Amino acid sequence: MKGRHRSAGSSGGALKMGAAAVAVLVVLAGSWYAFQKYSEPSCGNTAKLSIGAPADIVPALKAQAADWSAQAKLDENCVDVDVFEADPADIAAAIAAKSQKTLTGVGQANGKTRIPDVWVPDSSLWLLRLKTANPQAVGADTAKSIASSPVVLAMPEPIATTFGWPQGKLSYVDLIKKVSTDQKVKVGIVDPSRDSTGLAALLTMAAAAQAAGGGNATQATQIATAALRGLAAGRSSLKADLLQKFPRGSDPTALSSGLSVAPLSEQAIIQYNAVQPPVRLAAVYAEPSAGALDYPYVVLNNDRASVANELLKSLESQSFRDKLGAIGLRGADGAPGKGFQTPTNAPGTLAAAQLPDAAAVESLQQKWQAITLPARMLAVIDVSGSMLETVPTAGNATRMQVTLEAARKGMNLFDDSWALGVWTFSTQLDGAKDYKQLVPIGPLVSQRAACLQALQSITPKKNGDTALYDTILAGYKAVQQGWDSGRINSLIVMTDGENDDPAGGLSLEQLIAELKKTADPARPVQVILIGIGDKVGEAQMRQITDAIGGGTFVAPDPAKIGDIFLQAISLRGQVVTPK
Repeated sequence: MKGRHRSAGSSGGALKMGAAAVAVLVVLAGSWYAFQKYSEPSCGNTAKLSIGAPADIVPALKAQAADWSAQAKLDENCVDVDVFEADPADIAAAIAAKSQKTLTGVGQANGKTRIPDVWVPDSSLWLLRLKTANPQAVGADTAKSIASSPVVLAMPEPIATTFGWPQGKLSYVDLIKKVSTDQKVKVGIVDPSRDSTGLAALLTMAAAAQAAGGGNATQATQIATAALRGLAAGRSSLKADLLQKFPRGSDPTALSSGLSVAPLSEQAIIQYNAVQPPVRLAAVYAEPSAGALDYPYVVLNNDRASVANELLKSLESQSFRDKLGAIGLRGADGAPGKGFQTPTNAPGTLAAAQLPDAAAVESLQQKWQAITLPARMLAVIDVSGSMLETVPTAGNATRMQVTLEAARKGMNLFDDSWALGVWTFSTQLDGAKDYKQLVPIGPLVSQRAACLQALQSITPKKNGDTALYDTILAGYKAVQQGWDSGRINSLIVMTDGENDDPAGGLSLEQLIAELKKTADPARPVQVILIGIGDKVGEAQMRQITDAIGGGTFVAPDPAKIGDIFLQAISLRGQVVTPK
């Protein structure tokens, strides 16, 4: 019987097929490896670039940066762009802190803010404010705008029609007059100390208040004060919170209980209306224009400048303009890209925004802080004989007159939530005491008239001297006795001379020692000393405020006391802590 044998021909064919299959697999594997190597970009290293920007523009920046970095290769290096959301106020505070500065109303940096290679704030106003604090802080002169959105007035459409929208034009002068006289008009604003839209509108409204006064300085001041108080009452810390205050229904009750008007960016209104709210917002392009957010592109890290500048070229393209249009922003020149949802009566393009005067911005910020920071204050005014000296730069008014006028104007800014007291000091004003209480510290809602009357009644003591140190200690203790945890508790002393007490009194060293002994870290009191004229003991005053906490401010020209008073009041929440 023949045994079964596997066919030699069949075995050889299988071996050949196996070998062929292996060869194919090797070829395919090699081809895939080659394809991978060919398709991967040849990078020596990866260049990194970080960009910090507000949430308003981040989606467009991220999309454009991704498109660009997928193609970009600089000096054989690939590019990795990290775009992250950052509040412009936080980055501005961090930049200012690098040179030991703070911005009015922004305060100290939080210590956690990341400073990027490229900063895109929403407005060049931030660069202006930083440059005012420190001219070398940022390269403001080389920054280039990459997007824009006009600052407009947002009004519920039913309310906007009562102002003549959409056919008629609304002016800021008309609005200011309405706000200052009609309590039914509820106006809101995002805190202009930290929000560019709010600041741009506030600057325009301040100018409108002057125009509304018709050349009458007193009337203009009254209108401006009323408008500022109205804005302060309706302020919000965040844009999202402000938007929640608009009416949620079109019935009269809902309309009257919500906000009537608030400055916002055009983009904010487009995005608000896109979600189909119960009551749409009209974008009212009031005259004169409050300008526009201009999103400057600022290179902060010179080591990344070449990469940053290459990306900037991409941000000038039509593709980026279209990405901006999709989220409600315009191009840098004011022209919209594809997908832009144009509001009713919106201009097709925008005029280039002009930056305001830096001093005007700072002055307005100080007024805003004076109004909005809750306070409990004792104002102590020097009535020594030297306060009778005349001030040539103030039409030969006396030092006393210009000081009291500054105090009156300042008090007009304080709303009824303030608590205020008034003292005077010289030597032996109240028996053996060198100081005299005219009005005790109390709420302005019930004693505003008494404070104004007290200021009107103050007259200098012709032969009186200046018992400054004893008065500071007594005033400090008086503020501390009724300390209020919900307010900034402060003592403000206005004087035109050095400590001069014939009866002796405290020395500088004794005063500082007594203040430190009296001070309670759990109940801080800010001491603000204002020097009037060029005969004050500025060095000694600074020793006092440095030691106990507070600030010293001097007006060598007494005619400038109003500006100094306002500056001191506005910074009372930011002055130095004890050393």
